[in-house]
Amino acid sequence: MKKFLALLLAVVMVVGCTTAVAEAVKMDKLTLEFVPSKDADVIITGTKNLPDLLKAELLKQGYDVGEIDITVGTSYEATGEAMAAGTIDIGWLPGGTYALYSDEVDVILTATRAGLSNDSTDPATWNGDANKTLPTDDQVTFYRSLIYATPSAYGKELAAKVNAGEKLTWDDLNKASWAVLKTSSSAGYIYPTLWLMENYDGKKLSDLANVVTLSGYGDAFAEAAAEAVDIVVCYADGRRDYEDAWKIATDKQDATGKAGMGRSDSIWNELNVIGVTAPIYNDTVSITKANPAVYNPEFIKAMQTALINIIGTDEGKAIFSVYSHTGYAVAKDSDYDAARKALAAVE
Repeated sequence: MKKFLALLLAVVMVVGCTTAVAEAVKMDKLTLEFVPSKDADVIITGTKNLPDLLKAELLKQGYDVGEIDITVGTSYEATGEAMAAGTIDIGWLPGGTYALYSDEVDVILTATRAGLSNDSTDPATWNGDANKTLPTDDQVTFYRSLIYATPSAYGKELAAKVNAGEKLTWDDLNKASWAVLKTSSSAGYIYPTLWLMENYDGKKLSDLANVVTLSGYGDAFAEAAAEAVDIVVCYADGRRDYEDAWKIATDKQDATGKAGMGRSDSIWNELNVIGVTAPIYNDTVSITKANPAVYNPEFIKAMQTALINIIGTDEGKAIFSVYSHTGYAVAKDSDYDAARKALAAVE
């Protein structure tokens, strides 16, 4: 009798599982895209296990996805445009990029991340090995952008003034060559522009004499290491991300695949902060409005739950560490009203 009951229970479990799978909503393909705030090959390598994890989690939520494709956009705007057109279903967009495309895409999650050991608005307190920025256990929903002087001859002059407690003038900054990201990047353009506006009588990045636009932060750090520009802008923990690569030979890579930059001194000594922006609301996970198969309350809830569950695991944390994300929280569009106001000010 015991053997019969055990066999009956096993049959019931198999039938139950088969029924659950049969009732799952089938989707042929789901397209995901990350913006190039890190090198594309680093992002692709870091997220290679995400499709299998996401398929398994979505199946638990009632969606049987055949293929999950992950790409990295050629620029922040390229990802926004692809989502607006419906060729990308889910995108990891900074707040500024989301604000630019929020008529065509909708935010579903906000990233949380580990806070930093320094949140001072005094740039001199960020510089040198003694002030090395470290992560904390505190979870925060914001970050800052920093304006960095590079190890170029003129960059060193700017850093020396700031570290001596001097305030830089507009002429000081205007003589420098700057490297920035495209206009929808929060840390790479929007908030550095706001910093200029607040400190230099409404002047903007577009008012500077020598500005080059790059596609990602990897390019910015490479330009800085090559002393090709005097000033770069990046999110506040950028030096942590490129600390190892900074001192590796240019024909080698660090453990994450970043190309070596060939410097001899530490990035904390050579890349000096000369400006600190206002806080920036964290990155989004956003969804296209152009594809009704994904833009509906049922699938949005399933995706929110799946990604929150994934990042709650050690493997998930390792995957999303490529963006310094340590958690996700359900978000709403109004969370990014401040980002829209900042974007409007820049425009």
